[in-house]
Amino acid sequence: MYKKTTLLGNTYQFNSLKEIMAKANEERSGDILAGISAENMKERMAAKCILADLPLSAFRTYPLLSLDEDEVSKVIEEGVDSEVYKRIKNWTVAELREYILDERHNSNDLLTIGRGLTSEMIAAVAKLMSNLDLIQAASKIVVITRCNTELGYKGVLAARAQPNHPADDLLGMRASLYEALSYGAGDAVIGINPVIDTTSNIYGLLSETKEVIDHFSIPTQNCVLSHVTSQMRAIEKGAPADLIFQSLAGTKVGNESFGISVSLLEEASALISEKGTAAGPNRWYFETGQGSELSSNAHFAIDQVTLEARCYGLARKFQPFLVNTVVGFIGPEYLYDSKQVIRAGLEDHFMGKMHGLPMGVDVCYTNHMKADQNDMDNLSTLLAVAGVNFVIGVPMADDCMLNYQSLSYHDIATLRSVLKLKPTAEFEKWLEKYGILEDGKLGAAAGDPTLFMNKV
Repeated sequence: MYKKTTLLGNTYQFNSLKEIMAKANEERSGDILAGISAENMKERMAAKCILADLPLSAFRTYPLLSLDEDEVSKVIEEGVDSEVYKRIKNWTVAELREYILDERHNSNDLLTIGRGLTSEMIAAVAKLMSNLDLIQAASKIVVITRCNTELGYKGVLAARAQPNHPADDLLGMRASLYEALSYGAGDAVIGINPVIDTTSNIYGLLSETKEVIDHFSIPTQNCVLSHVTSQMRAIEKGAPADLIFQSLAGTKVGNESFGISVSLLEEASALISEKGTAAGPNRWYFETGQGSELSSNAHFAIDQVTLEARCYGLARKFQPFLVNTVVGFIGPEYLYDSKQVIRAGLEDHFMGKMHGLPMGVDVCYTNHMKADQNDMDNLSTLLAVAGVNFVIGVPMADDCMLNYQSLSYHDIATLRSVLKLKPTAEFEKWLEKYGILEDGKLGAAAGDPTLFMNKV
């Protein structure tokens, strides 16, 4: 594909769809590092103008990464609803944007259209949207999933409790978990990032979290976010896992750097369906994040927003209960500052929802990035307005194991209070039983983890 346009007296030419997509992207330090970014705002606008006029069919005619060389491309292609695609293949990317933003079109309309789109088409339309466009569009999309409990209803902001411990000490993990529960966090999942990726350690963490869930009759689900093969070994030995987890990349080579393949994910899916402890039917938890493919030299000169969208195309094959982008975790090499982190969080949330995924965001940043906690407050508020399914909390917003900054448990409680949002319905009733919530607000028992220590 060869395209050129004249803008403000300057002529710009692009030699491939891959180049158009990369240069139409909002400024991203990762794209600059990869040498594929627009040189300036004028070139970026020229690329956007060309992208806006391209028909959706162009993305299947000129694939960025062919099916023959990449299994993620194959999964994405196989996931397209051919009947829906036939209806919209002659729309331009600009026309798709107008359809999505039209207030006459509701969640069902957008989810239907999404089934006829490839991940690259969804990435393309995101590049033509402002931050407010991304918020408006995502806020219309409702994606409901069920594991032990249901997630995704409007007016609900769920929270993952992330009671990590720097030594995987079970009592230390419990203490952090009790604090999370006392602030109303944990309805999405109790999900731990382990330090030690061994079968016995994963077994112990899953057993400990399940013991807490069962002892206090908590309506939630558990997960340990180790490598999928470690979880599989633990589950085979009888570990009580409601969900199985894996990080995803947007290319086959990127996933190989994670030690996974589509066939391995299919094997894990069969295992958790057979031996998992949840009612289901949604038993997967996936994490993604812009920049991981570049980290492993697996990006194939494709921009990081498009690669992120491809992760979602892979994820939807497995009908997950939870998906979240860890938006600022890698660092300034890929997202330089708060402006880029905020934009990426809104892009990822929208693109995930357009794929029909139950999208959450780990609102986070690393300490060598030009961002601070106020920026995370801003992004979390924008995402909550946009209808994000869940966010993630750690004690005092400081993850002692992963060494990055996120949201605190009480930050999530504040978001619910300010924006009149609730936990999941089953969890809300449970919180009221323990006096943590009273008439929809934090009650007298809120924030006191000894509430649970005294009942062990």
